[in-house]
This record gives sequence, C-alpha cells and structure tokens, in this order.
Amino acid sequence: MGRVPGELREAVTVVSQVLPFRTNQYVLDELINWDNIPDDPIFRLNFPHRAMLDDTDYATLRDAIAAGDKGQIALHAGKLRQQMNPHPAGQQTHNVPELDGKEMSGMQHKYSQTVLLFPQHGQTCHAYCTFCFRWPQFVGDGELAFAAKDAQGLTAYLARHREVTDVLITGGDPLIMRTNTLARYIEPLLTPEFEHIQNIRIGTKSVAYWPQRFVTDRDADELIRLFERVVTAGKHLAIMGHYNHPAELRPDIAQTALKRIIATGANVRLQSPMLRHINDNAEAWRELWTTGVRLGAIPYYMFVERDTGARSYFEIPLVRAYEIFRDAYQRVSGLARTVRGPSMSAFPGKVLIDGTPTIRGEKVFALQLLQGRHADWARRPFYAAYDPDATWFDQLVPAFGAEKFFFEDELPLPAAEARELTVVGA
Repeated sequence: MGRVPGELREAVTVVSQVLPFRTNQYVLDELINWDNIPDDPIFRLNFPHRAMLDDTDYATLRDAIAAGDKGQIALHAGKLRQQMNPHPAGQQTHNVPELDGKEMSGMQHKYSQTVLLFPQHGQTCHAYCTFCFRWPQFVGDGELAFAAKDAQGLTAYLARHREVTDVLITGGDPLIMRTNTLARYIEPLLTPEFEHIQNIRIGTKSVAYWPQRFVTDRDADELIRLFERVVTAGKHLAIMGHYNHPAELRPDIAQTALKRIIATGANVRLQSPMLRHINDNAEAWRELWTTGVRLGAIPYYMFVERDTGARSYFEIPLVRAYEIFRDAYQRVSGLARTVRGPSMSAFPGKVLIDGTPTIRGEKVFALQLLQGRHADWARRPFYAAYDPDATWFDQLVPAFGAEKFFFEDELPLPAAEARELTVVGA
C-alpha cells in the first residue's frame, strides 16, 4: 500500500468494508503500471475505488471507521451488501440441486449437461477482482457462500444424473488448493462409474494472477501431472482462464504457464466480462484474443458485467458492448472468432446480443439464448425493443408490442421476476 496515494488508500479502507480486497506481490510487481495509477486497468481491477459506493454510503462508512464504531461498520456494510444483489440469476434460490429431497451443499445445476462444484478449500483467490460477481464468497458471511466439504455429494449426485456430461470446478478459485486436495475432487470422476462425465472444467484466475501455480510453486509439477492423468483417462480437461486484460498475458511466466498447461493435452479457454475503466475498448480484446491464440488458447466468451456488486462502476450500455465486440471481432482472424458475446448470464440463461437490426421499421436488439434453463430454448432468436441506455437484461422489454418473451410461460417465476425486474438493487 506504500505506493498508493493517501486519498486512494482511504477508498481502499472504506470500500473494502463492503466489497472484498486482496492482492499479491506478483500483481503489484508485474501487472500494474504504477506510473499510470489510478487509471491503470490492473490497478482498477484489484484496488477498490471510491465511486464503487454511493457518496452518502461512502461518507457514512468513512465516519464510522474514523469513530472506530465496529458495530455501525458491520451494520451498514451488511445492509449495502444485501442491496448489491449478492446472488444474481437465481443461483442460490433456483440453481441448487437436490438429492432425495436434500439440497446439495456447494453445488449448482442450472443447465442440464453441466454441474458446478464449489470446493470448501477453494473459497478464496490469489487476488480479488473488484468486479467479481462471486464477491459474496469472500466476505466471511456463511449464508452468502457456497461450499462443498468433499466430493461425496458430487459423486452421489452424478451417479443418479447420467445426463450430466460436464463438471465445472469453480469457487473462489480451485487452484488456490494444493494439488493433492484438488485431486480428491477430480480423481473419483476418472473411474468407469462416471464414464458419462466427458469434460472436466476448472474455472481459475490463477493463470493471470499467480502463474507460478503452474511453473514454480512447490507442487506445480504435481499439478501438471494431475492434468495429464485427466487427459490420459479419456476426459477433456478445460481450464477456464479468467483473463480480463491483455496485460495479464504479457509477462514471460504467464506465457510459460499457458504453454505448460496446454502441453498436458488440456485446453485453455479465455473468458471475461466487458468492464468500464478496464477493457472497454476493441484493441484490448483484439490483443487478448490474438495473443491467446498464438500461445494455444481458445477465445471463448465475452460476458456483460453482471447485475451485482459495484455494477454502476463497471457497467456499459449493451449497444456499446456489442459495438466494441464487433469492432474487435473484425480485427482478428478466424482462429480467434471462436469467441461468443456479448453474453448476459441472466435468469433464463446465457443471453447473446446478436445485433441491432431494424425490422419492419423498428430498431431492435436481436437476441438468442446460448444456454437456457430448458434445452430447447437454445439458439432460438428473439427480439427486444431497442434501448440505448440499457445495461442488463432486466431493462429490456419484448419488441413489436409483444407482452412477453417466448420462454416466460415456462419459467419457474412470474414473468416480471423472470426478467429480474424486481431484483433488489437493480
């Protein structure tokens, strides 16, 4: 913190009472350009900023901190967290599966083929992103977190659900765990009993924030050997690499880490939301995708920043997100055009913005679901009225005077809630 000016240090102290703050020496030494703070994108990606809170809320917290009133700090911080929509898209209310009438702790099952697992030992990260939609995992409130104590619940559930082909191990960051701990979750899936599990995914930011995990950590070689065992067992291993800016791919060790992973037979897929102040320009995406492809990675998703946390600080109008995506897409070869976006992970599913055409004299958003709560919704085009200021799906209404979107009759919530119009803090 010694390199951070006083007014910025105050913001870190105040905002981190609500949103978690953590960084590490690699980020500080290798990724941040200290001659460009506070505007450096990795600095903004790691360090909380004053504008992430309303002025009145900021002042209230600052005064409580100055007075040393821990009770008021906790009270006001807790109230703000609840207003920030800590569990968007039904992830706590509609995505948690059941087995024999019992909720499966630390698991989510939103799409039929894919189950998410949140290991208890992977409930933190090497450093925290200020935009992270899973910030509730890191604030120390057990009611807000997902955590599986072991793999037994997962294997019991998968044994009954043969439709599941993919397991995504996520967090937090699973690669904060030692390799022998991670192996306890992965190796049961390599047995003949789970031949229906074809793909194992690991969601991680370590590729960007701590590439030493794959190169110089004391069990880095052991981790690489675990990846090799997964591939040898006939599974596809996908490392879902959260790269938010091309600066994260520039250091030599970051590139070495990527090459070591890919040499095991695993794939690395690049994904990130579009974020104001950080990567809201086509050149950043062009460099990220083309560098990734050169190193053997696969551009996968450009997301729209979710409706949670400090969304007002990071959100971008949907039409602008589409323009940036299209501009970047036009600048890359076909090898990088595997990327999909801009995509909103909303309650119905992953909603892709596919253009802003004019149809029968009405300008609209052309949309489709890349994934849906019902499989037959996928890739069905639908349309929303054009709104140049909309930043999330809950702000869109059907085009052409329609009363509802095609999927709303089948959603498990009333239509208004299905579009997330009544989400607290939206």
